[in-house]
Amino acid sequence: MDTLTQSRAGVLAPGEASVSAVTWPAIFGGASVAAATTIVLLALGSGLGLAAVSPWRDTGASATGLAWMTIAWLIIVQWLSSGVGGYLAGRLRTKWANTHTHEVFFRDTAHGFITWAVGTILVAGFLASAVGSALSGGVHAAATIGAGAAAGAGAGAAGAAAGGSTQGAGTSMGSAPGTYDMDLLFRSSQTTSGAPTTDGRAEAARILANGVATGDVPTTDRAYLAELVAARTGISTEDAQKRVDVAIAQAKAADIKARQAADTARKAAAETSIFTALSMLVGAFIACVAAALGGQRRDLHA
Repeated sequence: MDTLTQSRAGVLAPGEASVSAVTWPAIFGGASVAAATTIVLLALGSGLGLAAVSPWRDTGASATGLAWMTIAWLIIVQWLSSGVGGYLAGRLRTKWANTHTHEVFFRDTAHGFITWAVGTILVAGFLASAVGSALSGGVHAAATIGAGAAAGAGAGAAGAAAGGSTQGAGTSMGSAPGTYDMDLLFRSSQTTSGAPTTDGRAEAARILANGVATGDVPTTDRAYLAELVAARTGISTEDAQKRVDVAIAQAKAADIKARQAADTARKAAAETSIFTALSMLVGAFIACVAAALGGQRRDLHA
């Protein structure tokens, strides 16, 4: 039984090679070229994209057109960089002697896939480093500006406190949570024109913000705003009510517009992420095919 096992082992499993089937120098060489090609093409695409857009109305590429251009360029970048890197990895790898054709094909495609993976990691590390540097510079600048602003605000607050000003207290109360409920609690049944205009505008702004957040402005708030506007401006209650209705409609329209813009940005980000993943899968496939082609060409001419 042992003899038969050894005989079968001798026939089916001859001595293994002393070297690995993975040619890492060729892989790192191809991955480096692929990463460099990706960075160059991304820089070129950024320049073309900036040239296609314009801050002026009705000029330059539209948002939809720019999104599709970005998707197409990502696919082109993956196609070219992965193809070049995989082909070089296939041409530069060590020739495998006495190896079956199918095994050679598998190893070549595996070299292409590994080359694509290493190149992707290199590009991701480069981009992460660049983004981190940009964020670090932005945070430093913001901290510097914030320190100056805080010093100025502190000086202003000290001056206001020394002068006995009450406007700062009203402003801080306006930013506190539950201010709308506090307005309801201390709302007077009589509106006088002698009250500070700033307080009336701040209260009106809080009422409108609460109405937008809850979906509509209650009837009592509408009536109160109309009385407040009429008392401060001297116009009739009917005209004040019209102004209130227009202001509420404008606030609702602005809220809808902001939500639509946010939804558009969300969809664009989702599409970009999906197509980025698909373009990377295309790049992996191209790298495998190019490596197999490069390995075949190498074996023919070696």
